[in-house]
Amino acid sequence: MNRPEPLSRRTLLTAAAATAGAAALATTAGTAVAATGAPARAHAAPRLVDNHAWTSHSDWRSGTAAGTRAVAGSRPGLTLATPEGRTDYTDPHTGKTATWEYGRWTSPAHRLTVPATEVIASWNARTPAGTWIQIELQGTYSDGAATPWYVMGRWAAGDQDIRRTSVDDQSDGKSSIWTDTFSIDDAASGLRLVSYRLRLTLYRAPGSKDSPLVWRLGAMGSDVPDRFSVPASTPGLARELAVPRFSQNVHAGQYPEYDNGGEAWCSPTSSQMIIEYWGRKPSADDLSWVNPDYADPEVCHAARFTYDYQYEGCGNWPFNAAYAATYKDLQGVVTRLGSLSDLETLIAAGIPAITSQSFLKEELTGAGYGTSGHLMTVIGFTADGDVIANDPASPSDTAVRRVYKRSEWENIWLRTKRYNATGKVVSGTGGVCYLYFPAHPTSKQRRALEAVGVR
Repeated sequence: MNRPEPLSRRTLLTAAAATAGAAALATTAGTAVAATGAPARAHAAPRLVDNHAWTSHSDWRSGTAAGTRAVAGSRPGLTLATPEGRTDYTDPHTGKTATWEYGRWTSPAHRLTVPATEVIASWNARTPAGTWIQIELQGTYSDGAATPWYVMGRWAAGDQDIRRTSVDDQSDGKSSIWTDTFSIDDAASGLRLVSYRLRLTLYRAPGSKDSPLVWRLGAMGSDVPDRFSVPASTPGLARELAVPRFSQNVHAGQYPEYDNGGEAWCSPTSSQMIIEYWGRKPSADDLSWVNPDYADPEVCHAARFTYDYQYEGCGNWPFNAAYAATYKDLQGVVTRLGSLSDLETLIAAGIPAITSQSFLKEELTGAGYGTSGHLMTVIGFTADGDVIANDPASPSDTAVRRVYKRSEWENIWLRTKRYNATGKVVSGTGGVCYLYFPAHPTSKQRRALEAVGVR
């Protein structure tokens, strides 16, 4: 039986959704094992997602800077210039207080093409030792009122200076932050978020010459309607990508300080599969802390460096995307997709995806378990259109490759409502997906990403 990542934040989202009534739905490094056909998209469904990011030099120059500067080059970004000031930060997870220099950048307002019930931020950054970043969101509601500045994450690639963390207990009576997700409290009221700004604060030790460098900052807003089922899409692609296989279950009981051990590591295990598909992996020095008797030490490494000390789990979605982007010339984003046709578009361009789903044992033939939340890696499609997934909830690495029925898999991934084992109505993830891809995608990859709303 799979033990997925703890989903306390998803349980809270379920409660919110129950009252709300509308849950918010380089070159190719892998080798195609088989490839025939192309994705067919007879009718474009209305897009329920707006995914926007600041990535270019002009993007970074367009915001309001206070102690930061835009950096040009092949991968433009934002870094500290002359810090705006100093501040003390007491880490809630260590009790340690330290003084930090900081600078801020505030994005222009982005008007959502899809007025949203949920928003999830993503960022890609380098944070050398002695540095870290904070990401905040402020939005405008459809009634004209403004949200407070919400903290969407305090993040560092390492864990020696601060403990990366989400922030609980943020609400203004109209919306709340559930770990990594902004959510309208009562979507049935018709209230939506119509625009937002992101604020990025860069921190470093006083007097240091090191600085964070942020290459990508953005957010995905969505308004996915309530649905217990979704119509099946028409198969349009037969192709399988050669993605490495890792099992989370071979790590059962290892490093329990990170989410009680490997049996809960579906998210970082999936992340590591895709990272290594793109030809990246931790160095021997990076892995020197891992017990040499453990198989696949890079999975242990991924768990440690995706761990959210507030959530007490490795399943913080943006933290996984940010971890992937710590590897050379990779980007990571969190988004939602509309159908398996979207996944076919990506697979056709050589881009695998990590998807989030929840289901009863009898709802997914061949899984052998049920879960309140689980991440898998989609690596292709059979000639019949069924989903080929690297499922980390497997007893061994060799057993990770699975084939799941298309209609079953599409439904458990895209629905926003479901019945749990006791018959209670709880939430589904509405098509949540992590995408990791090169910093400089090929034209084919770029077109595929743009087709699913990511640039």
